[in-house]
Amino acid sequence: MNPLAPLLSTQGVVVLDGGLATALEAGGHDLRDRLWSARLLADDPAAIQEVHDAYLRAGADCVTTASYQATLEGFQARGLAEDRAVDLLRLSVRLAIDARDAFWREDETRRDRLRPIVAASVGPYGAFLANGAEYTGDYDLGVDGLYAFHRRRFEILAGAGADLLACETIPSRAEGQALARLIAETRRPAWMAFSCRDGHHLCDGTPFGDVVAELAGGAGVVAIGVNCTAPAHIASLLEDARRVTDLPLVAYPNSGETYDARSGRWSGVAASDLSGAAPRWHALGARLIGGCCRVGPDDIRRLRAELLGPGLG
Repeated sequence: MNPLAPLLSTQGVVVLDGGLATALEAGGHDLRDRLWSARLLADDPAAIQEVHDAYLRAGADCVTTASYQATLEGFQARGLAEDRAVDLLRLSVRLAIDARDAFWREDETRRDRLRPIVAASVGPYGAFLANGAEYTGDYDLGVDGLYAFHRRRFEILAGAGADLLACETIPSRAEGQALARLIAETRRPAWMAFSCRDGHHLCDGTPFGDVVAELAGGAGVVAIGVNCTAPAHIASLLEDARRVTDLPLVAYPNSGETYDARSGRWSGVAASDLSGAAPRWHALGARLIGGCCRVGPDDIRRLRAELLGPGLG
């Protein structure tokens, strides 16, 4: 069963959450670390669950796990045993499920909202490299190497109990091909979201429409689109995707600021409120809409109000 179907058939859109790290940093956590937000899976898991709860209360229909930058290789490089690294990957899913379940028990008498879902985040190879390659696609691995890198973590997350997988911030065609292969093999529903350098191309320069045409029909792919890309590029990317697929499209941009991997900081001017652009994205076929880096719970609250009316309905 497609876990998106009840939400889409009832309200026509799935409101995603915003940046996990953004909310953690706003809460005072220093994430300047190769593991980024994944470090808190070991150091302060309660903080992660609190952020999931904040996004649910802001109106998110789907919360995404803290596994974006969590890899077996990354944890082991920090001295963790392999079994502990596996446990932390599974913990990332359990924290999101526990937050969702606690929220739903509290609000189970509501009649204006469906039960939220949980997506297990599969971050790109570039997130493990921690050098900004998720915004360039400048990799030292081809399709087979990327498949091998992702396989074990992907299988662990696919079996951890989330409703679906979120393969996100994919900067290159090769990585998209590797992940599409894993989605088909594990027979678990997933969305694919690519990082793009402009209004028509992935970060590695591949035309976005070509990648969507190639991968949207893959087994298990239930939605496809773009994330962690400047809001100004979203509309034209959605137009390119809609020309070649009827799948629900995904759009969860960053704030529009620019990330410097060397300093670990964002610079530039944030775009105006994303909620103002969301109705146009929806008209262009976006059915999963939220935010990524530098987008917080207040932004998601405004986004839901814009798409679905005042309050949480």
